Order: sequence, then C-alpha cells, then structure tokens
Amino acid sequence: MTEEADRLWAALADPTRQRLVDLILAADGATATALARDVPITRQGIAKHLAVLERAGLVEASRAGREVRFAVRRDRLDQATGHMARVLENWDRRLATIKDLAEAEHDAQG
Repeated sequence: MTEEADRLWAALADPTRQRLVDLILAADGATATALARDVPITRQGIAKHLAVLERAGLVEASRAGREVRFAVRRDRLDQATGHMARVLENWDRRLATIKDLAEAEHDAQG
C-alpha cells in the first residue's frame, strides 16, 4: 500500500471522522461549530479530526471572514472508495482461493 493510500485509510478508519464526512456531505459544507452540534465531542476535538481529514486531502477549508467552512473533496473520496474496492476485490479472490483449496482437500479425502 502506498503512503497516500495509508493516509486515506487512516483518516477514514475512525468512526468519528466517517461521521464528519457524512455530515459535511449532507450539509454541502459545514463549520466545526455546526458539526459539534451533531457529534458528541468538543469543537476542539472536531477541529483535530478535521485536521486529519484535511491532511489526507479529504476535506478542504475555506475562510469567509471569521468562519472556516469545510467541504468534502469528492475526487479524493472517490479515490479512497476506489482503493477500498480494489482491496475488497483482492480479499474476495484470496477467500475464493482458500475456499477452492479447502473443497479440493475435502473431495480428495473422500
């Protein structure tokens, strides 16, 4: 796995960050203060999670006066989804191989 993929996986591995991405998508952008109303952690905690998402390139911040609004970068979310789909395909192939080997062994034993 590449460093880029690791960063995406790490950012999306946390359920709170997944929830934040969902909320930002649903609202078509949100501030940390607005997000704090829907997630049971402090605004400072939200800001730390948003920083992780921003470093991974999954959200981008834009300033309007004193307000910082976050939007999901759909292109990066699509990249993360594509990468996860490829990992799932690899695991499906591996599990199918294990199943085939187990069935062949079972058939050979009679």
